[in-house]
Amino acid sequence: MGEKYQALVERLKEIRNVDRAAAVLHWDQQVNMPRGGARGRAAQLATLSRIAHELLISDETARLIADAETEVGSADYDSVEASMLRVAKRDFRKSTCVPSSLVAELAEAETLAHEVWAEARAQDNFGKFLPALQRILDLKRREAEFRGYSEHPYDAFLDDYEPGMTASRVKKLFDAHKGELVSLVAAIKERGDGVSDALLRQTYDIDKQRAFGEQMVRAYGYDFERGRQDVAVHPFCITFSQGDVRITTRYNSDYLNPALFGTMHESGHAMYEQGVDPALEGTPLSRGTSLGVHESQSRLWENFVGRSRPFWTWAYPQLQSTFPDQLGGVDVETFYRAINRVAPSFVRVEADEATYNLHIMVRFEIELDLVTGAVPLEKLPQLWNEKFESYLGIVPPSDKLGVLQDVHWSSGLIGYFPTYAIGNLLTAQFYRQALAAHPFIPDEIAQGKFDTLREWMRANIYQHGRKFTADELTQRLTGEPVECSYFITYLQEKYRDIYG
Repeated sequence: MGEKYQALVERLKEIRNVDRAAAVLHWDQQVNMPRGGARGRAAQLATLSRIAHELLISDETARLIADAETEVGSADYDSVEASMLRVAKRDFRKSTCVPSSLVAELAEAETLAHEVWAEARAQDNFGKFLPALQRILDLKRREAEFRGYSEHPYDAFLDDYEPGMTASRVKKLFDAHKGELVSLVAAIKERGDGVSDALLRQTYDIDKQRAFGEQMVRAYGYDFERGRQDVAVHPFCITFSQGDVRITTRYNSDYLNPALFGTMHESGHAMYEQGVDPALEGTPLSRGTSLGVHESQSRLWENFVGRSRPFWTWAYPQLQSTFPDQLGGVDVETFYRAINRVAPSFVRVEADEATYNLHIMVRFEIELDLVTGAVPLEKLPQLWNEKFESYLGIVPPSDKLGVLQDVHWSSGLIGYFPTYAIGNLLTAQFYRQALAAHPFIPDEIAQGKFDTLREWMRANIYQHGRKFTADELTQRLTGEPVECSYFITYLQEKYRDIYG
């Protein structure tokens, strides 16, 4: 490793350290910070965001990139050196388009907006959130103009989370399986309400929920020596280093699903981050390559494992012993059907697998209008409800269960939502490859053994971090780009079995 390349790596680590310090403040805001700290926290995060941005776009960083290229420009494409240089150049190009003053202004606005959103959600009052959302959108539109785009301003935001993806490509993917999802849900509905989830909607002690959920994800392989779980308004995973990857969830004493499957979901994100090659620690490569790939891992452990029949063959006796009064007289097959019940729901994070991507399609269509200003913000609750009724056949009874349910817009995360659906599609593709390599994985899951599956994911996905783009990684693993047929086949087979 040459001196010039090493000098660039040290610079990139310095920038990464500032970003991770800001991440600690973000975590604290959502887990511990008193409401009165919002304005001070906004100023702190604005300062750190500005410092990190100025370090990245500086003439010194440009010089270090150019010097390093003379040393490693001919390195093998798969090498750490070549990958580090590619990512550094890409991050530099994207960041130099946007003034540091706008980066700081966005960080401040997002921090303040999060607190306003949490209060508006609690009060079921969209009007309270509207001015903060308007400011976020104004700033994000300015950001899109600085960055530029070839087709739609939405592309500028989508590229942050799913590099190389465009709105037109997302629409094509969604259109390719929307009809089949609608048909599947309609076919299930024709069977009547043959599956009940009433057993899940009893009183479940929160401390016992916490203990059981953590026991499950510890078995998956989430390392609590390098992580922890806390409570937040909206569940998330956050990384400070490979030695400190934290998750959060939220509990409902009258409904078992949200915390249990939320914990499984976030542990999937966390195991990805904990599984990156330690040699990449502290560099821009030391995190997941895209949110779609990230979501493939959270949905893998939440759904393909956590909602599978083999998993509950092993786990259900333990759950019954934890909640004997609620589940002692319920057989495992009844429980399995209950956790996989298909029914349109208002809340995305509680949606079943068959309807989940429909939730994302609603949000994607609304966001396209938001970034262009095609919809007045005061009409947003009405638009939300209309699209919800069109896609899912139900109308949210309140803004808390409708337009205010997600944290994303208050945090400036426009363009994030499509990655959830992309992740579902990738989950099916990746899991198919894992089964081709190790057909006995379901048998191991039924015995509470998850090492083979986790290690396949680590070797083929986790360890690479950002070395390869999502498209490159998917092509390498599956021989094709992201596509939807495997996900649809998975759903059809699963629900034919459950609903006949």
